[in-house]
Amino acid sequence: MDINATLLGQAVTFAILIWFTMKFVWPPLVAALDERARKVADGLAAAERAKQDLAKAEMLSTDALNKAKGEAVEIIALSEKRASEIIHQARQEALVEAERVKTQAKAEVDLEITKAREALRDQVADLAVAGAEKILRREINAQAHSELLVAIRAEL
Repeated sequence: MDINATLLGQAVTFAILIWFTMKFVWPPLVAALDERARKVADGLAAAERAKQDLAKAEMLSTDALNKAKGEAVEIIALSEKRASEIIHQARQEALVEAERVKTQAKAEVDLEITKAREALRDQVADLAVAGAEKILRREINAQAHSELLVAIRAEL
């Protein structure tokens, strides 16, 4: 192969092309590639941060849900306890009221019994007086007294 002017011209032209490319074309390409690499790295870092934030948010939501469930269980337990207390208190009040009504009814019955006894005593006294009056109006006769006493006993 002969080294001639054409080959030398092509080598010089190639060297100028390399110099031109290195001076004017290569720096913007490298800058664009670096910018693109930086954007990709930032995107990956943002994705990783978003993934960590999502995991943290899921953990916080799980904690909040568990806390809410615990509070709900506690509220339900307190409600059941309060309902039990209300039922117990109502029973106690009902027992006290029943005892009061029973005592009042017993007092009324005793009063009625006392009134009935007094009325019965009055009636017995009236009958005794009426019987004595009838006995004294008639003649004194054992047979007549016997019949009258039987009649008085029948009235009692």
